[in-house]
Amino acid sequence: MVKITFQAVSAPKADKDNEEDHIVIPQAHDQQTLPVKGKKHFPTRLCSLICGVVVLIVGLTLASIYAYRDYYYPQQLAAGRDFFHCRVVFEDTVYAPLRGRQELEENVGIYLDENYEQISVPVPYFGGCDPADIIHDFERGLTAYYDIALDSCYITELNTTMVMRPRNLWELLVNLKVGAYLPHTYLVREEMVVTGRVRNMRQLGPYIHRLCYSKDTYRLRRRSQHQRVERRDTKKCQSIRHFENPYVVETRICNRF
Repeated sequence: MVKITFQAVSAPKADKDNEEDHIVIPQAHDQQTLPVKGKKHFPTRLCSLICGVVVLIVGLTLASIYAYRDYYYPQQLAAGRDFFHCRVVFEDTVYAPLRGRQELEENVGIYLDENYEQISVPVPYFGGCDPADIIHDFERGLTAYYDIALDSCYITELNTTMVMRPRNLWELLVNLKVGAYLPHTYLVREEMVVTGRVRNMRQLGPYIHRLCYSKDTYRLRRRSQHQRVERRDTKKCQSIRHFENPYVVETRICNRF
């Protein structure tokens, strides 16, 4: 009689066999990934934004220029008035080696319908001249100088050979571009002498009357270029520099009283 027996297989051995037969495939999420640096791209959005801003600014500038030329100036001309801020570089031929080139600044108001000009000369950068307000009234044929430093007005006949008419002056200033320097120019001198006091202010017209109201007002007479200023008049003279033409005028006013 033959006895047949079976030996039990332990569990660990089976597990070992299973491990040998089982192949583990690593998953993608189990792998350790390294950060990848992205490529630096050209900042196209920033460039587009800058180009857009530049185009907008250029467009607004051009629109302003066209509006100023096509709308503002015709409106001002239709209203019969216009205002300018002007500067001019000039040379005094007498004192040129000492002073060199000088600059003069003024504000100009042109009233085409009323046919007069009003000029305001601020305190100059150089000494020897007074700030002033000036009116050239072409209807009355009169010029008024208000010396701000002395608080006095001076009236004389309008010199149409030295003062451009409102329309011509307006065209000159427009063509020379408002706010720009006028071409390099020269200085012309004229001398005035006080002849007496003005009593009746209303005969001067509304514009000069408004300028000189409640101020000491005197009449002037042009002194001939051949006449010499006396020594006793030298200390009683003051000068006003202005321009209402392509050159600068120095008006010297002397009081002999």
